[in-house]
Amino acid sequence: MSQIFLIVAAILGGTAVMLGAFAAHGLKSKLSDSLLSAFETGVTYQFYHAIALLVLALWLKQSDSVWFIASGYLWLAGVILFSGSLYALAFTGLKWFGPITPIGGVLFIAGWISLLVGAVKLGAVS
Repeated sequence: MSQIFLIVAAILGGTAVMLGAFAAHGLKSKLSDSLLSAFETGVTYQFYHAIALLVLALWLKQSDSVWFIASGYLWLAGVILFSGSLYALAFTGLKWFGPITPIGGVLFIAGWISLLVGAVKLGAVS
């Protein structure tokens, strides 16, 4: 599982850098400030969770806790729904993508809670 998360982290991190550069150089003059801001928020959260997934992948080499694995999948789903909906909103301007974003945010939070539960079960907090 750690190898899959490591590969996904690399893909998410690399595409976050590319999307950020694209926003800064290619979209700045094409999108309104609010849509550009939404796009940049998607990139930011994608990058944060790429880094988190990278660390998790490395940690999974030490412990294959189902809670940690769940964290990785929840974060990945969060990136798809949260960041993906913001990218779609920015490119299309269709407001109905907006309500999808909080679902991705809830998945991010659930991933962090899963990480916490896994850490507690491993005895990280005594």
